[in-house]
Amino acid sequence: MLLLAPLAAFTFSSCGKPADSGETAAGGVVREVYGKMPDGREVAIFTLTNANGLRARVTEYGAILVSMEVPDRDGKLADVTHGYDTFDGWLTNTSYFGATVGRFGNRIGKGKFTLDGKEYSLPTNNDPGGIPCHLHGGVTGFDKVLWSGKTVGENSVEFTYLSKDGEEGYPGNLSVKVRYSLNNDNELKWEANATTDAPTVINLVHHSYWNLSGNPQIPINRHQLQLAADHYLPTNAGLIPTGEIAPVVGTPMDFTKPTAIGERVEADFEALKFGGGYDHAWVLRKADGLRLAARLKEPDSGRVMEIDTDQPAIQFYGGNFLDGTVAGKGGVKYAHRTALCLETENFPDAPNHPDFPTAVLRPGETYSHTMVHRFLAE
Repeated sequence: MLLLAPLAAFTFSSCGKPADSGETAAGGVVREVYGKMPDGREVAIFTLTNANGLRARVTEYGAILVSMEVPDRDGKLADVTHGYDTFDGWLTNTSYFGATVGRFGNRIGKGKFTLDGKEYSLPTNNDPGGIPCHLHGGVTGFDKVLWSGKTVGENSVEFTYLSKDGEEGYPGNLSVKVRYSLNNDNELKWEANATTDAPTVINLVHHSYWNLSGNPQIPINRHQLQLAADHYLPTNAGLIPTGEIAPVVGTPMDFTKPTAIGERVEADFEALKFGGGYDHAWVLRKADGLRLAARLKEPDSGRVMEIDTDQPAIQFYGGNFLDGTVAGKGGVKYAHRTALCLETENFPDAPNHPDFPTAVLRPGETYSHTMVHRFLAE
């Protein structure tokens, strides 16, 4: 059962220590020991490589995409994600680089919602504009826990996690599965599903930071973005949706045609001032099942990433809060707007807006979310 309303189609014109067994699983997946949790539990990392040389590395910690190596127009491979070289680095991750976030990705206003007449209070771990909210599952969300990983099928890895009743204030025991698959059409698929034993709310989100230039020191302003969205969700100063669904036409929020991200990011427009740039949810055109939601191109390298999804919205975040204080891969300090996120999802703060697609999951139902990243070069 897909709980989040489907939307519309459109057409666009490090390295762990090897395990003692040196285990290579079905489909060419390689499993290695990546490190240990502070309590001593071992953490694995899996490398998926396709016939074209694309390589994805995913780890049990946070069900994180550690790196994604894709070719430019000349066939040169480069990692196009922000993150860390070592497991110890990932333990310091406060930006949600590459992570699976939940139970509820994005924001819940004031950290409160009411379900079946009962009010629930969640930790408030973010305060844009000085207004507290609950962000990405709370203080210890799914990005900061150890999942259990195993290879499944061809070139796929599945992570499982049981979120217990009351964890971060959420009701119900939630059983979650996330699967990463890399095929020979250069598609990295992220699939999430979950079941619960009591009514709860859910919005699982994949949160990679992308810079298709392959150079993490270059701002993403020249990236050209197109979104299958004629509307976006205006917010208050705390980046919580007001409930309005506003048209993008005639505003800097219009990405219905390929547009350089930096072209209007500093425009005198309320939404951009609230977010310090782009940090909003766009309402995708309605259609059943998977359909193209976004197309991103970096003109110098020729790298292109297309995103398919079955979700009703996509959050475009332009790396506005990166400030050069976090040292990532290769010791690079990630500066302002050197990466962007394109997160398919339900609407932010959906539990507090009856008119938004429902985020409620009940016993006997299955939450499902599929996101496909397709890599090309032009």
